[in-house]
Amino acid sequence: MRVYFLRHGQADWPDWSKPDDERPLTKQGKKEMERVAEFLRALKLPRFRLFSSPLPRAWQTAEIAAEKLKLEVEKESALGKGFNAAKLRSLIKRAKDGDLMIVGHEPDFSSVVAELTGGDVKLAKAAIARVDLDDSARNGRLIWLVPPKLIRT
Repeated sequence: MRVYFLRHGQADWPDWSKPDDERPLTKQGKKEMERVAEFLRALKLPRFRLFSSPLPRAWQTAEIAAEKLKLEVEKESALGKGFNAAKLRSLIKRAKDGDLMIVGHEPDFSSVVAELTGGDVKLAKAAIARVDLDDSARNGRLIWLVPPKLIRT
């Protein structure tokens, strides 16, 4: 099984006074996600299910990807704060067979990728990583990690 970890785009608002959980993507974050989504479409990935954290910045990221990839987004509360490998395995069981793309947050995504693969990684905003999992979904191999800066070039 393949799992694609897509970190939400830029949502840094210097004068943000509302709760952190309400931060949306910035204009730059939306533009960057458009490029990332176009890159994903160009890869012609095999079909997968798309799940997103319910937080606005992740949900907006997922919507941009879903539009380009012609997919539906499924809201998944487990992808919010505190996401871990056990929650990923639970999501995999509920999603049945097939590949997944999940949209969420740091530092949780890097921690899960590290636990699954043993690799020390950090997903930048709008980065995407592919991890291939064994049948138990306890061990995986990092196949690629693409930061958005690479997609720009």
